[in-house]
Amino acid sequence: MRPALAVGLVFAGCCSNVIFLELLARKHPGCGNIVTFAQFLFIAVEGFLFEADLGRKPPAIPIRYYAIMVTMFFTVSVVNNYALNLNIAMPLHMIFRSGSLIANMILGIIILKKRYSIFKYTSITLVSVGIFICTFMSAKQVTSQSSLSENDGFQAFVWWLLGIGALTFALLMSARMGIFQETLYKRFGKHSKEALFYNHALPLPGFVFLASDIYDHAVLFNKSELYEVPVIGVTLPIMWFYLLMNVITQYVCIRGVFILTTECASLTVTLVVTLRKFVSLIFSILYFRNPFTLWHWLGTSFVFIGTLMYTEVWNNLGTTKSEPQKDNKQN
Repeated sequence: MRPALAVGLVFAGCCSNVIFLELLARKHPGCGNIVTFAQFLFIAVEGFLFEADLGRKPPAIPIRYYAIMVTMFFTVSVVNNYALNLNIAMPLHMIFRSGSLIANMILGIIILKKRYSIFKYTSITLVSVGIFICTFMSAKQVTSQSSLSENDGFQAFVWWLLGIGALTFALLMSARMGIFQETLYKRFGKHSKEALFYNHALPLPGFVFLASDIYDHAVLFNKSELYEVPVIGVTLPIMWFYLLMNVITQYVCIRGVFILTTECASLTVTLVVTLRKFVSLIFSILYFRNPFTLWHWLGTSFVFIGTLMYTEVWNNLGTTKSEPQKDNKQN
C-alpha cells in the first residue's frame, strides 16, 4: 500500500508542482526568488515542528557538514529557479535538469576515481546528444523570433546563453552536492528527514540578500486578479494561490520521493521519477502550448532512453521476470 501511495504522491505532487511553477513563471518570469523562499520556509517550519522537535533533538550529522551542504543546496535552488528569468522555456528547463547523470558521472570520475562500463558510457552519450539537440533547436527558436528586431533578438540570445550557463552550473553543483552527501551518509549513516530539514532551515538567513526582490514580487502578487478558491470559498490574489499550491505540491512531491526511496528499490525509484519527468514534459507542451519540434522530440527520446539504459532497466526487469520461472521449475 505504501509504495502505491508513494507513486501517487510523486505523480500528483511533482507533476502539479511543475504546472504551478510554470503558471507563476509565465506571469512573472523573475519570481524565482520568492518561490524558492516560500518552499524553503514551509519545509523548514514543518521540519522544525516534527523532525527537530522544536529544536530539542540534536542533529546526527554535525552542523558544520550541513553548512557546506546547505551552501551548495541553496545555490542550486536559487540558480535553477532564476534560470526561468533568463529566456529559458520550461520544457528545456526540465530536459536540461534530466542531464544530472552526465554531471554525476563526470564528477564521479574526477573526484571518486570511479570507472564505468562501455554500456554506461554509451547511455551517457545518448543523454548528452539528446540535451545538445534540444538546446541547439531552442537556440534557433530564440534567434529566429520574428517579433523581435535584430538587436533585441541578439540580446534575447545572450540572456538565453546566460540561462544555459546557469543551468549547467546548477547541474554540476547539484552533482557535487550528491557526492558530498554520499560521503556523509557513509560516515554518519542515512538521515534523510534530518537532512531535508537542515537543508531548508539553515539557508533562510541567506534570503536577506534577496529581500528587495522578494518584496517587489510580493507587491506584484498582491496586484494580481482575485481568485475564489473552490470548496473553501476564500478569495485571494491568484498569484498567491499559485504560490501556495506550488509550495504544497513541492512538499507532497518531496514526501512521495522520500517514501519511495525507503519502500522501493533504487530501480523502481528511477523508473517512477523518469516517467514523472516525461509526463510533466508532455503536459507542459500540450497544455501551455510550448514550442516543440520533431527535433525536440528526438532529443527528448535520447535523454529518456539514455537514462533508462544507464539504470540497466531492461536487464533488471529481465532478471526479475526470470526468477519466478526458476522457482516454478524447482517446485
